[in-house]
Amino acid sequence: MRSLKIVFYLLIFTSINSVFAQYTEVINSNRPGVSESAFAVGTNVLQFEIGGFTVKEEHSLRNYEVSGFGIDFAARYGLLFEELEIQMDGVYQNDTQTFFAGQIPIEEPRSNFRNFTIGAKYLIYDPYKNAEEDKPNLYSYHANRQFKWKSLIPAVAVYAGANFDTTGNPYTAPDVEGISPKIMISTQNNFNGGWVFVMNLIKDRIGSDFSEFQYVFTLTHSFSPQWVVFGEAQGINSDFYADNIFRFGGAYLWTRNFQLDTNIAFNTKDTPSVFSIAFGASYRFDFHKDKEN
Repeated sequence: MRSLKIVFYLLIFTSINSVFAQYTEVINSNRPGVSESAFAVGTNVLQFEIGGFTVKEEHSLRNYEVSGFGIDFAARYGLLFEELEIQMDGVYQNDTQTFFAGQIPIEEPRSNFRNFTIGAKYLIYDPYKNAEEDKPNLYSYHANRQFKWKSLIPAVAVYAGANFDTTGNPYTAPDVEGISPKIMISTQNNFNGGWVFVMNLIKDRIGSDFSEFQYVFTLTHSFSPQWVVFGEAQGINSDFYADNIFRFGGAYLWTRNFQLDTNIAFNTKDTPSVFSIAFGASYRFDFHKDKEN
């Protein structure tokens, strides 16, 4: 019986090591939330993440509503180093804004990219790099489930990129056009029991009169090898738009390289109110090869 327990905990330790490495045996997607993991996909891994979502907004003061749909997408590639990832991401939206101020409602069709960004992320600190130093207790299940103070130290990554905005975009502030910088700090804590906490601090469209600050807090829990649930809070603050958006949902690992997900998003104000339902998928082409020591 003791030998079976030893084998069982060795398997747990092997899986822990694979989770804490840059490259993972199963796909590591940023979906279904909008936060950015601190970890890269791994060298020679090409990963696509895409989803569709509904759009429903109502503004009580300006007396309009918006109805439509959108597509968000990302392409990620691990380049040169395990810590480095280049990426392209964006959100395209198509909707109709209807004003009810007059006797006859006025409909205004709209479509454009809410954002389109190209950038790179680099992991500057990885507390799990030497995870073998914190080996599990082979004879105590409860000891391995206990909280570890070391887990409060997060992995930290930095991101730098550029936004590409077109003139006359109905989803951006009036002076926002052309190319503008975006920077981000991403942290990630991996706790015992399948809990992961990700925090993003973002400064977007730097240099414009409507430069934007965002925070995103995401808490994820995996309660089986295939199923994950999450909750997320996103804060947006600029002179053009400010909001707090909340998301809840989950993801299902179909194969080691393919993930499906869904979520709902909403806010708590009516200027405007926001509600959205999203479905998405992530797939990776895995050409990763471990480096020889």
